[in-house]
Amino acid sequence: MRLYILEAGYFNADGGACFGVVPKRVWQKRYPCDEHNFCRLNMRCLLIDTGDRRILIDTGAGTKQTDYFKLYGMKELIDFEVELPKIGYSTDDITDVILTHLHFDHCGGCTRYAEGKQLELTFKNAYYRVSESQWNNFLNPNVREGDSYFPENMLPVQEAGRLKLVTEPIHLTTDVSLKIFDGHTVGQLVTYFNTGKRTFVYTGDVIPIAANVPLAWVSSYDTYPVTSMAEKKVLLDEAVAQNQVLFFEHDAYTECCTVTESGGKYKVAETGTLAEFLSR
Repeated sequence: MRLYILEAGYFNADGGACFGVVPKRVWQKRYPCDEHNFCRLNMRCLLIDTGDRRILIDTGAGTKQTDYFKLYGMKELIDFEVELPKIGYSTDDITDVILTHLHFDHCGGCTRYAEGKQLELTFKNAYYRVSESQWNNFLNPNVREGDSYFPENMLPVQEAGRLKLVTEPIHLTTDVSLKIFDGHTVGQLVTYFNTGKRTFVYTGDVIPIAANVPLAWVSSYDTYPVTSMAEKKVLLDEAVAQNQVLFFEHDAYTECCTVTESGGKYKVAETGTLAEFLSR
C-alpha cells in the first residue's frame, strides 16, 4: 500500500463556529486564530494505492464556485490534472473516489468545467462512493445545509452512471473499509485503512481537527450536535482500544494523532505527520 497526501487548498472558518459552545479563551489555547477570529482549515485529501486500486478520499472544493468561495477566503485550490502527475498518477488512474459527505469543501473537485463550460467528471474511470442517506440529504437538503450542496458537484456523477451508494459498513478491499457516522450531517463515510502495522482512520468531519477530540468540542456547523458527540464516542472508543491513528482532513497543524481515554475524557496523545506514523 502506498499513501499520498494531496493538499487541495485551505479556507477560513470562524473560531466560534469551529468549537461551538466552548469559550474562545479555552479553545484558542489548542488552535490558533487570526485577529478576525478566523481559523485556518485545510482540505487534506488522501490517495491510497493498493496495487489494484487507486482510491482517493474526498476532492476538496474544486475551482468551479470561486465567487462563492470568496466568503471563505479560499486559497491554494488545486487542479488534480496538475497535482496528480507530480506523484506519478493521472486523473484517469483513479479507480475509486470515497466522499465523506457532499458539502462543497469535500466533493467540489469531483467535476470540472471543460472547454465551452461543459461539466465533466474529473476522474472519469472512477466510481464515486457516498452513503445513501447522505445522497438523499443532498437531493432534499434541510434549511441548515442547503447552501453547502451544489448540484453541479455531483449530479453529473449520477448521470454518468458512476455513483455507488453505500448503505452499510463495507470492505472496499482487504485493507480498506468504510463505516457510516451521523452528526455533522447524516451518513458520513469514514475510511479505515490498514498498512500492516496499524490502522489509520480518515475522520472527515466526524472529528475535523485534533482540538475537536474532546466529546463536547463539536462544531456549530454540525447539524445534529448531540448525535455528533455520541458518534464521536463510538469512533474514539475503537481508536483507543485498537491504538488506531486518526488522520485529520481539516487540521492545518496536525495531520495525525493517537488518543487516550480516562474517566470518560478523551485526549490527544501522540501527534505527527502521516509519514512519521508510517515509519514508527
